[in-house]
Amino acid sequence: MRTPMSLPNILYLHSHDTGRYIEPYGHAIPTPNLMDLAQRGVLFRRACSMAPTCSPSRAALLTGQAPHSAGMLGLAHRGFRLHDYGQHIVHTLRAAGYRSTLLGEQHVAKDATVIGYDEIVPLRSTHAQDAGPAAAAFLASAPQQPFFLDVGFNETHREFPEPSAQEDPRYTLPFPVLPDTPEVRRDVAAFKAGARQLDDGIGAVLHALHEAGLAQNTLILYTADHGPAFPGMKCTLTDHGIGVSLIMAGPEPFGGGQVCDALISHVDVLPTLCAYLGIDPPPWLQGKSFLPVLTGDAAEINDATYAEVTYHAAYEPQRSVRTPRYKYIRRFGGRTTPVLPNCDDSPSKDVWLQHGWRTQTVDEEQLFDLIFDPLERRNLIAEPDMAAVREDLRERLLAWMQRTHDPLLQGPVPAPPGLEVNDPDGLSPQEPVHTVA
Repeated sequence: MRTPMSLPNILYLHSHDTGRYIEPYGHAIPTPNLMDLAQRGVLFRRACSMAPTCSPSRAALLTGQAPHSAGMLGLAHRGFRLHDYGQHIVHTLRAAGYRSTLLGEQHVAKDATVIGYDEIVPLRSTHAQDAGPAAAAFLASAPQQPFFLDVGFNETHREFPEPSAQEDPRYTLPFPVLPDTPEVRRDVAAFKAGARQLDDGIGAVLHALHEAGLAQNTLILYTADHGPAFPGMKCTLTDHGIGVSLIMAGPEPFGGGQVCDALISHVDVLPTLCAYLGIDPPPWLQGKSFLPVLTGDAAEINDATYAEVTYHAAYEPQRSVRTPRYKYIRRFGGRTTPVLPNCDDSPSKDVWLQHGWRTQTVDEEQLFDLIFDPLERRNLIAEPDMAAVREDLRERLLAWMQRTHDPLLQGPVPAPPGLEVNDPDGLSPQEPVHTVA
């Protein structure tokens, strides 16, 4: 283990509902500060979250285990919580000598004080216009080192800001799962405006880090929790929902403008930090360090990654396994129509609803060939020549659920008392919720 004097600072930047839909991944959504970070660091092109929902995704990254193993089966602000907040990353880092500070969004506890940060900086809001300058002020204050600074931005969560002249809806391309209509174009233009505000906030933090003379000894980690809040994206187990941006920059091997094509999961981040810092990994970790990929000692660390949904606004149990080529998704409970409260309200959702989304069918099992069908549109589950692939992925998913003690193996997963949930047959997450008795 390194001594505290030799440990790099860690700057953890994270955004809401952004996915991979930013400039470093080739999209026409300008984020110049994140682009500069990618060109100085490592861009992970096939990083996946463990859940396309907010709190479960963050719980996986911050505890190094599947959301259901950590206890985060749904949204923290609706009452879900970790089994043990002592498993949060701040406690592992504290034992190594780090002081932790939270600025902005966290989304793994209804009350942030239970998590265990050494300091929580109060903010007017978690929007970039407030979180960015506050983080910059922290960095300019000569903070005690080594520090773990957690800066969470509300962007690009709904509601989006109004598009400016830089995001003209007339010249905006909708996401590939959505139809090209005026309503959708304007909705995506508003997302782009949110991404601009996010990038401005991140730019303020990175500029302050450089001005404070801390950049050379700071490991920067930027990621998002899951895909954007549009129908067919957030809260789905396709790559539109679980594909995330992940950029890391800092001391070697996190430099040089590298692009990593290995299959990486959020659950691998904490094991990687432990290996990099020389910290003994806590016993509950389920991921793997991806340092061997960065040092050239391995091309891949994972032959498969996994993801899950149990609760979002409403109960919608599903699990998935993804290999470099194939994706298998299994829905539980027998429901064959969409759970509409699990899609945030939006003009894009209205377009789908106006054209009959409510009565569309959803297959219990889905199998996609990600080489020939990267948009995950053609379900191959019943194709005879896919029988071997289908059985292999079914077995892998079952083995993972058993290995991680998934409660879904025992049948429907009831929400604990006090939880707030929507009716799966409803229309909107804004409808009245049911508090579990």
